[in-house]
Amino acid sequence: MMSTSTDKASIVAPTRELMASTVFDELGMERDSDNLYLQIIDSMLHAAEILEVPRHIQLILAQPKNEIMVHFPVLMDNGHYALFKGYRVQHNNALGPYKGGLRFHPHVGLDDVKALSALMTMKCSLVRIPMGGGKGGIKCDPRAMSQNELMRVTRRFVSAIAAQIGPDRDIPAPDVGTNAQVMAWFADTYMQISDKQNKMAVVTGKPVEFGGSLGREKATGQGVIDVLAEILPDIGLAFKDATCSVLGFGNVGSWAAKLFAERGGKVRAAMDHTGGVYNPDGLDVLALDEYVREHRGIAGFEKTRHGAEAISEEDFYRVPVDVFIPAALEQMITEEKASWLDCKLIAEAANAPMTPPGERALMARGVEILPAILCSAGGVTVSYFEWVQNRTNQSWDLEKVDDELNRHMVLAARRTQLARHRFGVDMRTAAYIAALEQIAQVYQLRGIFP
Repeated sequence: MMSTSTDKASIVAPTRELMASTVFDELGMERDSDNLYLQIIDSMLHAAEILEVPRHIQLILAQPKNEIMVHFPVLMDNGHYALFKGYRVQHNNALGPYKGGLRFHPHVGLDDVKALSALMTMKCSLVRIPMGGGKGGIKCDPRAMSQNELMRVTRRFVSAIAAQIGPDRDIPAPDVGTNAQVMAWFADTYMQISDKQNKMAVVTGKPVEFGGSLGREKATGQGVIDVLAEILPDIGLAFKDATCSVLGFGNVGSWAAKLFAERGGKVRAAMDHTGGVYNPDGLDVLALDEYVREHRGIAGFEKTRHGAEAISEEDFYRVPVDVFIPAALEQMITEEKASWLDCKLIAEAANAPMTPPGERALMARGVEILPAILCSAGGVTVSYFEWVQNRTNQSWDLEKVDDELNRHMVLAARRTQLARHRFGVDMRTAAYIAALEQIAQVYQLRGIFP
């Protein structure tokens, strides 16, 4: 059974500020509660100190190995050139090649990409796949561009970073603002300009017809549900009796909602950047998914006669549910929004969806939080499967993908629960501990060159 914090947690907690600050000082890093990267490194160092990870490993993990920034011109449909800024951050490759998504968004910045690359290192280690953490992005608005402009931006970015990536070095994947089509353009461009072997394996999340894996589209949402299936019984819930609300209804949120309902649960509310809808008896999530794909947002779904009503942002957060699934962008759940939430459990389908004050407020109320490095690791896990299939010229059926994904997610959940009980910590710290155990062991075996 999952337990609340114990005396041991209170004993180790006071070391957190001291340990993080000394590592920060040595590396010349400033403490900033509003900086996502520093928040994540602070949490990681807290777990590392509890686990007694050697200091030199903590120093290594506190900063990315490589930070790549490029500027490149692209010919737009109006005949003029626009200059774009792109990033690829390679956090750590002790376990294997860098792995992580590629984001197209107007607010992409270096610190956020660094933060997400560090989370990828932890995710890969927690689910025990032989890969390290990376992340990339282009500062742009994909919704404001035509398909041809998107293609040119993608291809130009690939040519700018081609020397720093590769199937044995760094393997990007889809993220916010990108999809299988973008990955197809990415792979095709790399295959034209590179002389490496297994060139198709340079990127994952491709269309199935072009080297992609069955099950990749639903993988992150599927991983969330696999973790919930393992955890819910420990808090006295079963899917057939459970209710949830979903923040964000893109690829991850929609699949999490559909699979939650498929197991017998009720999705009572959903919200995205366009609006929110509510049905106390459960939304028709299949109809909602179809509507969102067609209209690019939830707004207006209440007019389709599927029994839903439109709700405000505050009312969405206040809907009583067993499970709240944030599946949108980072740092959306502020302290105020946390005070509105009425749930027993939060399953983070998005990376770092809560601000530190929001998380503290929820934990003080006894809300259980399942962290993103556990819940959202399904995507990178099936990306790893795709990489394996590409490199071995295989094509797995969906049953094999689902079975292997479930095995990795269940074992990761059990590692996290075990660390929680061993050290008397919250689930986020426990997940970091379970991930750091693997990384520390590998560094001990490998040593530090030279």
